[in-house]
Amino acid sequence: MTAHAFSADERRAVYRAILERRDMREFVAGATVPAPVLARLLQAAHAAPSVGLMQPWRFIRISDDDLRRQVHRIVDDERALTADALGPRGDEFLALKVEGILDCAELLVVALGDDRERHVFGRRTMPQMDLASVSCAIQNLWLAARAEGLGLGWVSIFDPARLARLLGMPADSEPVAVLCLGPVPEFPRRPVLEIEEWTHARPLPEFVTENGWASSQPRAVG
Repeated sequence: MTAHAFSADERRAVYRAILERRDMREFVAGATVPAPVLARLLQAAHAAPSVGLMQPWRFIRISDDDLRRQVHRIVDDERALTADALGPRGDEFLALKVEGILDCAELLVVALGDDRERHVFGRRTMPQMDLASVSCAIQNLWLAARAEGLGLGWVSIFDPARLARLLGMPADSEPVAVLCLGPVPEFPRRPVLEIEEWTHARPLPEFVTENGWASSQPRAVG
């Protein structure tokens, strides 16, 4: 513990938001997100760290109902293609609810901005750090949403080129996420994909080693 640590109650709130964050698919139809709350969430996203302070994120709020339906159509078309690609698990995948685009209070498309190539700091050998930075922004928004009592679902099942055309995005930009945001009926205690028996999370020790990739003695954690 250092002099810069948060209070015990504040630390518990931070860890609670992290542990109780869920990838949500069920939303309260007809609900809204107050404008001041949405502004706070977007500011939280914008406060994320970014490599070289490049701030590569762009947020497109979808407020037009017809445009929302077109986004849903793009996702639904890819959902069918994903089911085909999954082979024997295709039917099982189609039984999952994978998005709440038509029900959520707010729909956001998050994209990598244009003109990213001019940013060399931190990207010369790892150009994908622009995507890492955008992911940090999304995680900030996600945790802030949970603290506000709102659910968020990250939808990645779409054709990026088709979505970019729909939204009139520049050629050197790229959509990376469709975010469904809003009030939800409840927050499940476990990830939905575990509840639906699609897969199960593995414990932390399987992911931590010391002094190399395959060290025989995992580092003690927790």
